[in-house]
Amino acid sequence: MTSPRLAALTSWNADWKGLRVAVLGLSVTGFSVADTLAELGADVLVVTEKADEEYARLLPIIGARLWAGPLDAVPQTLVDFAPEVVVASPGFSPRHPIVEWAQRSGIALWGDVELAWRVRDKVVRADGTPADWILITGTNGKTTTTRLAATMLVAGGLRAAPVGNIGTPVLDAVRDPSGFDALVVELSSHQLWYLGLQTGADPVSPHAAVCLNLADDHLEWHGSFEAYRDAKAHVYDNTRAACVYNKADAATRQMVEDADVVEGARAIGFDLGIPGPSDLGVVDGILVDRAFLDDRHTSALELTTVDELTELGLSAPHIAANILAAAALARSLGVAPEAIRDALRDFRLDPHRIEVIARHRGITWVDDSKATNPHAAASSLTAYPGAVWIVGGLLKGVDISELIAGRGSRVKAAIVIGIERDAVLAAFSRHAPAVPVFEVDDVETEEVMTRVVELAAGVARDGDVVLLAPASASFDQFTSYADRGHRFAAAVRDRIGTGVEGEHDTAADPSDTDLS
Repeated sequence: MTSPRLAALTSWNADWKGLRVAVLGLSVTGFSVADTLAELGADVLVVTEKADEEYARLLPIIGARLWAGPLDAVPQTLVDFAPEVVVASPGFSPRHPIVEWAQRSGIALWGDVELAWRVRDKVVRADGTPADWILITGTNGKTTTTRLAATMLVAGGLRAAPVGNIGTPVLDAVRDPSGFDALVVELSSHQLWYLGLQTGADPVSPHAAVCLNLADDHLEWHGSFEAYRDAKAHVYDNTRAACVYNKADAATRQMVEDADVVEGARAIGFDLGIPGPSDLGVVDGILVDRAFLDDRHTSALELTTVDELTELGLSAPHIAANILAAAALARSLGVAPEAIRDALRDFRLDPHRIEVIARHRGITWVDDSKATNPHAAASSLTAYPGAVWIVGGLLKGVDISELIAGRGSRVKAAIVIGIERDAVLAAFSRHAPAVPVFEVDDVETEEVMTRVVELAAGVARDGDVVLLAPASASFDQFTSYADRGHRFAAAVRDRIGTGVEGEHDTAADPSDTDLS
């Protein structure tokens, strides 16, 4: 039961003064929460296992307190503080001792997204309303689709920003004095689990939402696939205009059918097939919209063509599907087809997302380090069949056997890295015994990719692709998927003596990195 005081906290201008809030975690997300609450006048205690030095220095300046230490049990300092609300960073799982304590104690448990929704009216548009929200989740493709949708909205004349799990906390955007017409919010399953706990009178209610796809991932955090699926499904809660789903993924359709939405919200499908009257799809090499036009039963609007996407390097099947999903979200806010086409002409994929880093002596070297689970790696292998495949890392409780049974037998060779190599090697032995498999034994991080590139160069020939698509998280040997990709690119550069373009620094929230 939500207390009357908390129920009333649905505006930046509500009375937040003196509210006792414990903030769990002190990275990008945790600091944005603490900074927001301190500005509102709340009494803020940040609890973290290891404090980031810069953020820790800033806490007393903004008026928040810090407790740092082991979190394998509930700190007595937190108990004595007696918080009215606990706001958890997404790295804290449902089985974390503090999360369980808060729930047992009847303490309100929020994520940063719920807090951002409650104070979204800090900056409003000319008509006095806050920005529309578009929510995006899925096992794979979230960041690409989030960036695509935001780019399309901007091309359509709207002030829009990609935020959330993509790297910029939602709270930072909500407090930006310049204001926005729309926020495109990438959400991990972790953030959505917390969103599912909402009990307030003003729940998050997006203009449009999409779950791009669903496959096994983060089972160690959620405890089961069913719990992971249920968390993802919260993306559609209270959607007002458009519930966008993947026609090729029955689980996303079921989520929409089961969702509790605002009356009048439409189900909008997308896939690479011929679209129905409320869908986006592909007809004779043309990406079309049959959902957002009056005469959708007999007509369609052209968005772009497969040939144009090929010229732009955006024609891989999973990228084309992301484009259709993003276009559906943008069209739901009235963006014209011409603006969507213009946006695509200037769009570039993120580093480490099927990024061609070099071509040398007929061999193409591709960095898809962002393929941190089997579903993402399957898409990469579909785009590059017959590749020399670099695979392995931290599996996050996911069984990789199905991927290797379905795609592994088609690769030219496999180079296996990571701390959980045994599971990968066993899957190749069982499901793809004819594929040459090379194992990179435990070595220092600095040497892993050097050895990988040596092995790949010994196997690949003119016309081949060497594909880094690990199907695993990176934290066993690298600081992030970006670090893994950077090191791969550097090793390729050292091997062939060719400059590698497209490397960018990534400043990610350690509690958010590699989240789905």
